[in-house]
Amino acid sequence: MTRQDSAAPAGSLSTQGPSNAGYNTNPVPVPVITQTDTRDKWSKKMDFLLSVIGFAVDLGNVWRFPYICYQNGGGAFLIPYIVMAIFGGVPLFYMELALGQFHRTGAISIWKHICPIFKGIGYAICVISLYVSFYYNTIIAWALFYFYSSFASVLPWTNCDNAWNTENCTNYFLKDNVTWNNYSRSPAEEFYTRNVLEIHKSDGLHNVGGVRWQLMLCLFLIFTIVYFSLWKGVKTSGKVVWVTATLPYVVLFILLIRGATLPGAWKGVVFYLQPKWEKLFETSVSYEKIPHDHINSI
Repeated sequence: MTRQDSAAPAGSLSTQGPSNAGYNTNPVPVPVITQTDTRDKWSKKMDFLLSVIGFAVDLGNVWRFPYICYQNGGGAFLIPYIVMAIFGGVPLFYMELALGQFHRTGAISIWKHICPIFKGIGYAICVISLYVSFYYNTIIAWALFYFYSSFASVLPWTNCDNAWNTENCTNYFLKDNVTWNNYSRSPAEEFYTRNVLEIHKSDGLHNVGGVRWQLMLCLFLIFTIVYFSLWKGVKTSGKVVWVTATLPYVVLFILLIRGATLPGAWKGVVFYLQPKWEKLFETSVSYEKIPHDHINSI
């Protein structure tokens, strides 16, 4: 009779002892157990790069930054902006990117590898992202409502002949001589306040008023798009960023060409970027600049 040797220890493929008659001395292969990575991976490097660009350049850079720049010194505001971006925004952004690539975990579980006592930072990042998504998606819903309203033969925010307009509506673009008082309102302002938001139906913060069903549908559509964009993780989001990360630059370039060709455009650019150096010594500049950089880095 013959018998087989017992299995060799892990990592060893050698036989035990010399070859003896009546024994099967063939080496027994040891199965190699490898740890498989079950996390999704980017299909292309360009998907990851566009995703990073999309996170770095968001709605706040396009919509909020010009207003902050104008309110806080024009061209002079670019000095603290660049300083904070170099020493604050970019290092934080790169640190978050490097930690995520190294540990390959989420914003909450990553702190188990770094320092578990700081796990609350991960929860805070998620809460901040949730809060930001509320008002950013609301602004996008307004833009979607404007896009829908623009399909009219006459743009509703260009005249005072609509049902929501008041006697204070003044269309100063169609008149050579216009008397403007403290109660005068432009058609665009009344369209936004009285038709889009319907602020006149509320007495204040204690009375939120009814549900604006048009905006509710727009907001529902926006969150539906967000859901399906993240439905299968990086497999779907990696494809969506090809549109979301590139389309803003195309639109901005079109608006730049359109704005630069308008009469008096360069006077507006000079007025916008004219530095007001005294603004650099006001605390409001730092108050506006620091949150703008840190929210974008988050």
